[in-house]
Amino acid sequence: MEIRNIAIIAHVDHGKTTLTDALLRQTGVAEEGVSMDSNALERERGITIYSKNASIPYKGTKINIVDTPGHADFGSEVERVLRSIDSVLLVVDAQEGPMPQTRFVLKKSLELGIKPIVVINKIDKPAADPKRSEEQVLELFLELGASDEQANFPIVYSIGRQGIAKLKLTDESKDLVPLLETILQHVPAASSPDAVQRPAQAQPFNLGYDNFLGRLAVVRLYGGILKTGAAVFVKKIGGETHTGKITKMFTFRGLQKVETAEVAAGDIAMIAGIPDIFIGETITTDESVEPLPAIDVDPPTITLNFLVNNSPFAGREGKFVTSRQIRERLERELEVNVGLRVEFDKSDIFHVSGRGELHIAILLENMRREGYEMQVSQPQVIFHEEGGQKLEPFEEVIVDTPQQYQGAIIERLGTRKFVMSAVGGSASGGKDYHGNHVRMIFEGPTRGLLGYRSQFVLDTKGEGILSSRVVGFKPQVGEIRRRNVGSMISMASGKALGFSLWNLQERGILYIGPAVEVYEGMVIGNTSKGEEMMVNPTKGKQLTNMRSRGADEAINLVPPFELTIERGLEVMAEDEYLEITPTSVRLRKQQLTEIDRSRVKRQ
Repeated sequence: MEIRNIAIIAHVDHGKTTLTDALLRQTGVAEEGVSMDSNALERERGITIYSKNASIPYKGTKINIVDTPGHADFGSEVERVLRSIDSVLLVVDAQEGPMPQTRFVLKKSLELGIKPIVVINKIDKPAADPKRSEEQVLELFLELGASDEQANFPIVYSIGRQGIAKLKLTDESKDLVPLLETILQHVPAASSPDAVQRPAQAQPFNLGYDNFLGRLAVVRLYGGILKTGAAVFVKKIGGETHTGKITKMFTFRGLQKVETAEVAAGDIAMIAGIPDIFIGETITTDESVEPLPAIDVDPPTITLNFLVNNSPFAGREGKFVTSRQIRERLERELEVNVGLRVEFDKSDIFHVSGRGELHIAILLENMRREGYEMQVSQPQVIFHEEGGQKLEPFEEVIVDTPQQYQGAIIERLGTRKFVMSAVGGSASGGKDYHGNHVRMIFEGPTRGLLGYRSQFVLDTKGEGILSSRVVGFKPQVGEIRRRNVGSMISMASGKALGFSLWNLQERGILYIGPAVEVYEGMVIGNTSKGEEMMVNPTKGKQLTNMRSRGADEAINLVPPFELTIERGLEVMAEDEYLEITPTSVRLRKQQLTEIDRSRVKRQ
């Protein structure tokens, strides 16, 4: 059977997974309601977090599909996948046009010599402009240095949600057959007849973990045949070689893993039995075979500390609360999460580095759902030294927003050391049904973007779209004052009362509502004047038997700004910890009492 290997790449929310799900249903390998986004967090957030494999049969050909994440924080997932496939479906929203992650994934594809197939998706949107999006994609190809062959890309128009694809906008279509035909026509076969005769040569591009089988490697087989039980040589990136034995192998049929006895050149498979395998290494049956080129993964950009929870409420809600349990969980995460770095020292502090706030927040959310309890410090960017100069990560930010919010965004990002490089009509050409939109492109330090996203939502009344991608390391730009609010700190322990919160809400934004338990040193809100304020949220109303005018005023409480993990990472100060348990997210000072905080300041 002939094999074609493709990856679906796009910016977040441009419809990759919906399109893949439709392909699986139409080829009969998945039922209605079954989705590639199988993880609970992915379904809740509506985004792809982990790249996943599937395969579909069409006209006697097996098409291996890899669905990739669209968020910049999970870019390391995309980079690895691109090395293992022969072509990509570049999905672009017909209204928004190319966005930062579109540029990132396309640049990586073009550098590897891949010839993409462009899919203009969501052509049924009210403000869709497929021809404009097509022109912008071509401009992007030329800007990124595409060859003549790459720039002469085939185009398919689609409505992923309805499972429709067409080669011309005027065509009538009821299914995705035009897209499947385009794949067969333009994607090269995964292997040639003589590739099967060579010694087996495979490279892992993704990792998995099974409680019974241990570490699993998702590999692309470039030559020969691999068999279950075969003794293999693993050539590491550093040059050393060690031996191993394949205990089980699986290939993909639809979304299911199917156990198999052998895998031939060109196919994508999952193998078990090599406990210390890593991405980019070469698995071969012949020790004299040259290793395949290594797969590089971009380095992390932010770091923070994970600690054992030592607050007054520690151990109440979590099942796993000790440093040993947190260490074991992080070690397990490193088995599969390639973009993550963890430094384990002898103390109970673990230094965790990742690709962005969302990357870290997803790890924390998974851990709390598994019953872990911990606290984390404020995220900090990772600086690099090069030629005696201090470098920091820089990001390109693209903002689509109604014109009336343009000034506020330029001012906010300007104070965070961002420089605007371009401004113009939005991807929809100003014909947006929300009004006249404008698109602005900025560049500035990652440091300036930390903690800005929630402010952006407030500034644009929820109507703006902000996307970013890391563009590399550049000279440090000096001090950035990210936080212009202070903390409202509880000076008492007990249950917060509505009367007290009613008086406090005039001083800033509260993170808690009435009847929430608090402890001394817990941050219950922020102060708009920017100063730290000690408050007593447990104070009740003084009751007397005298009546006076206004004694029975109605208490009108503003709904609290409830903390989630992402919000907490954004609003926390440098001397605070975010306490995360299976049921609560709390903000607290590192030193709980005012005396301890004063002592630390004097040191």
